[in-house]
Amino acid sequence: MKQRLTIAVLGLGTVGGGVPALLEKHREKISQVTGMEVVLAKALVKDKTEEKPVQLAKEFGFELTENFEDIINDKEIQIVAELIGGIEPARTFIKRSLESGKHVITANKDLIAQFGPELVQIAKQQKCDLYYEASVAGGIPILRTISNSLVADSIEKIYGIVNGTTNFMLTKMLLEKCSYEEALSEAQSLGFAESDPTNDVDGIDAAYKMVILTQFSFGMNISVEDIDKVGIRGLKAEDIEVAQQLGYVIKLLGSAEMTDGSVSAEVGPVLVPKYHPLASVQNEMNGVFVNSSGVGESMYYGPGAGEKPTATSVMSDLITIAKNIRMETTGHQFNLFNQETKLTPAESIFSKYYVAVEVPDQQGMLLKITRLMTEAGVSFDQILQQQSDGKNARVVIITHEISKAQMEQVKCSFEASEEIKLKSSYRVL
Repeated sequence: MKQRLTIAVLGLGTVGGGVPALLEKHREKISQVTGMEVVLAKALVKDKTEEKPVQLAKEFGFELTENFEDIINDKEIQIVAELIGGIEPARTFIKRSLESGKHVITANKDLIAQFGPELVQIAKQQKCDLYYEASVAGGIPILRTISNSLVADSIEKIYGIVNGTTNFMLTKMLLEKCSYEEALSEAQSLGFAESDPTNDVDGIDAAYKMVILTQFSFGMNISVEDIDKVGIRGLKAEDIEVAQQLGYVIKLLGSAEMTDGSVSAEVGPVLVPKYHPLASVQNEMNGVFVNSSGVGESMYYGPGAGEKPTATSVMSDLITIAKNIRMETTGHQFNLFNQETKLTPAESIFSKYYVAVEVPDQQGMLLKITRLMTEAGVSFDQILQQQSDGKNARVVIITHEISKAQMEQVKCSFEASEEIKLKSSYRVL
């Protein structure tokens, strides 16, 4: 008779609600792979009389509880899957689960990005497993790929589309000429965006994920505050159209790069060349691009959210822990790569930039723009002057590769000018 492995799920929302069905559907395969009979015993919910939890519990034969103590005090439960999201009470639930000797799975990127090192340390002390594949890019197994398949390689840069909500909105703005407000409204109606979309549209969600990707790729523990974050809230339709004319598609990218033993990370709209694979990643899909010394360029594409994709990543963590329990090898960290954290100074971060300014439609203004940019050591790769409205003209420039510090100098010069109004500035991939 196979060993029985009992688990509990905290939360039966979008992701948590998908776990019981997947566990049942793949029961025989999971049993063969792990050598164990995995059983869902309990699920923690806010209200155990609600229709969805009641239906799931009845269909898949597990117990509902509103009291976390029922899970902590159940000695048969060996694995707890935290799928409620947010910081509290999720942080307390995970800490107490680990401290009581239970292994933990979570999809909580906010929590892992901000308190991951603390939780990893507790897991290490208790010789418990803590896995969180589902915290980044939903159904794409990017963390396990980095920690396992690419462990013998040296990653130089990792970047991509890690927020499905904003990618859906940008796709609508590009292909259907929707305004920002129209795209957001549709994203909310389809359930891709929350009623308060701040974390998505201001780049905060993507920044959390870049913290985790930086830990796995470079072994450095940066904070969300170390990441320059610009969202899509101020993105104008004219910038999307001009980018198209110049051969680019605007995407909200998260990126992290190693330079001379130091790391830099940022989130913001980026002009992606139309020929680049990330330019074709549309709607709510995610795409992560890796530059490494061994493999070279590789890309990982798939759904970044949703019940089944994310629940599938949760199940992959469950199977890993089940194997570890059976082989008595629990207590190893998900990410073993660790080195001293050093942040790259702005003078050593290089990129091309897209700059859009508005100036009075009069002679000599292009010369003034050129002079200010020349003072910062910046030269032009492309320049486009759009048709005047009779009073003002819009000038769009794509620079040659310059440092982040040089770009900041250009911004300051424009802001100090009474005639030149900086409308937008974005990196160019």
